[in-house]
Amino acid sequence: MRSLAFGTQLTLTYRQRERERELCIQILVLVSAMAENEESLSSNTAGKPIRCRAAVGRKAGEPLVIEEVIVAPPNPYEVRIRIICTSLCHSDITFWKLKDPPGYFPRIFGHESVGAVESIGENVDEVMEGDIVIPSFLADCGDCIDCKSKKSNLCSKFPFEVSPWMHRDKTSRFTDLKGETLYHFLYVSSFSEYTVVDVAHVTKIDPAIPPNRACLLSCGVSTGVGAAWRTADVEAGSTVAIFGLGAIGLAVAEGARMCGATRIIGVDVNPDKFETGKTFGVTDFVNSATCTDKRLSEVINEMSGGGADYCFECVGLASLVHEAYACCRKGWGKTIVLGVDKPGAHLSLNSFEVLHSGKILTGSLFGGLKAKYDIPILAKRYMDKELQLDEFVTHEMSFEDINKAFDLLLEGKCLRCMGGYKSWIGLD
Repeated sequence: MRSLAFGTQLTLTYRQRERERELCIQILVLVSAMAENEESLSSNTAGKPIRCRAAVGRKAGEPLVIEEVIVAPPNPYEVRIRIICTSLCHSDITFWKLKDPPGYFPRIFGHESVGAVESIGENVDEVMEGDIVIPSFLADCGDCIDCKSKKSNLCSKFPFEVSPWMHRDKTSRFTDLKGETLYHFLYVSSFSEYTVVDVAHVTKIDPAIPPNRACLLSCGVSTGVGAAWRTADVEAGSTVAIFGLGAIGLAVAEGARMCGATRIIGVDVNPDKFETGKTFGVTDFVNSATCTDKRLSEVINEMSGGGADYCFECVGLASLVHEAYACCRKGWGKTIVLGVDKPGAHLSLNSFEVLHSGKILTGSLFGGLKAKYDIPILAKRYMDKELQLDEFVTHEMSFEDINKAFDLLLEGKCLRCMGGYKSWIGLD
């Protein structure tokens, strides 16, 4: 029996290795074919305008219009990218609703994506045609004092703005078929089959990571995980409170779980989010809609025995920032703001409390990550099965159904809605 069992194990191991070998060969063939196709396409289109489809926002709050657009060739320091997969983020919704600046129309939205380099402009040496890349809304030039420092991810050469233009020359690379200028969004504009992005916003990644997972690292998931990992530097054994369990809040939970937090308190008005949150390490849940007798911060203070070590505001409401700060532990507690509030929103803090509580209040843009250094690390951690990404994807749909993705997100029925230009997929 032992001999038979041993032989069976050998057979299984051999078969498993053969299957793994076949899978590796298939991946290599697929990647090689993609590179060859991209190289062939690039040789035909490099330096020329490309006519392709895009979902264009014509008016604030109105459904996007799928139409043909013209995408200009890349200028110096720019890269033209064929979008493979893109997802819908709540920031797209926020600025799609705005009638006044920084709301601009007509505009091509979208900023969470992954794509293949179709062609490059002059002075680009970081990537080449066929490379798989992730565009990001936050620049990482590698040259300025901030990008060279470990203390900041806020590039001073190309500071973040909700600009309708490319960074360097303040012009657009998009026009419609009538010649009208179409505005950019967050330097990416991924709701187009092709887009042009400054090389400071482009990170090359391992092509082995599935595109419909890699694209999640372009914004929301990286922001949440990074906020726990880089900005807060969550310590093992600590208590974390997260206000808002959308995709970013759940990504914070995932980051806190990876850092070893033992108690993760999720706060939301939707009780169904607790079950979802458990997947990412949420241990306790507070339904803020039922906190009628006490302030939300009082409930968290009582639960945590004096306040959470780390509080994360992931909704974008000044009132929630105040509550998060109020239930952040005195002496060493940190409150990290990730939510995007409406333009012009203000905070009002008691200066006496700020002085005597010893707490820290800080913002975290893109989770404090340096895109070109940290995104490949997160991609590897996913491939090593340390970082969960699959669980964030709740819907897949065709590109033609992009407006349905908007509806799902507005109704709170999805985490991420994402898709490619043969099929669409999604996030929250």
